[in-house]
Amino acid sequence: MSKLLNQLEDKIKIKFNDKGLLYKALTHKSFNSLENYEKLEFLGDRVLGLAIAEYIIEYFPKEKVGILDKKLASVVNKTTCLNIAKHLDLNKFILIGNTNKKKDEIQNKILSDCVEAIIGAIYLDKGFNEAKKFILNNWKNFFSFELSKIIDSKTKLQEYSLKHFKTLPVYKLVSNTGPRHQPLFKIGVKIKDSDIVYANGSSKKNAEQLAAKKLLKKIEK
Repeated sequence: MSKLLNQLEDKIKIKFNDKGLLYKALTHKSFNSLENYEKLEFLGDRVLGLAIAEYIIEYFPKEKVGILDKKLASVVNKTTCLNIAKHLDLNKFILIGNTNKKKDEIQNKILSDCVEAIIGAIYLDKGFNEAKKFILNNWKNFFSFELSKIIDSKTKLQEYSLKHFKTLPVYKLVSNTGPRHQPLFKIGVKIKDSDIVYANGSSKKNAEQLAAKKLLKKIEK
């Protein structure tokens, strides 16, 4: 089993300090009625909701709660968890009691529950920030088209800069204006041999993403 755990760690790009947590996150109650993923799933479900809620509030600060709730529900659900479980090939790693049952016949509910359990395990082993990083890396493809496009801009600029110059883009906060409940951030960004490009956003991170998007367009020209 240790070999399988190592394979999954490589797949999710996280090395656990306590591999027992990851093992438990993969263990269905039919395999072990006492030590299984149920409590980790319970925890992971809450961590997932918090991470996504925090993220969409940051990127949609002007939206009403009802709209935010719909955005949250559109990506925090069992269907999305199932799609991510399939992407990670979790059926190869889950421990179930019926050894005669083929791995590809594992119930969809078990697969989606296992994703939440892994989030819970990451949270206990690495903390919220690492759990949120795992969530956003895997959930971003299920965000709205507009949000995914913004997220990808900063990632693409970083990859471009590292590939061509072996350095990271440099972001600079130029100003923070407006009332406290409706701030406006101005951010500048540049990479080696480029002019600095500016963008405004409702949050610092949002402005950074938009600035990266503008600089990428300039580079492409």
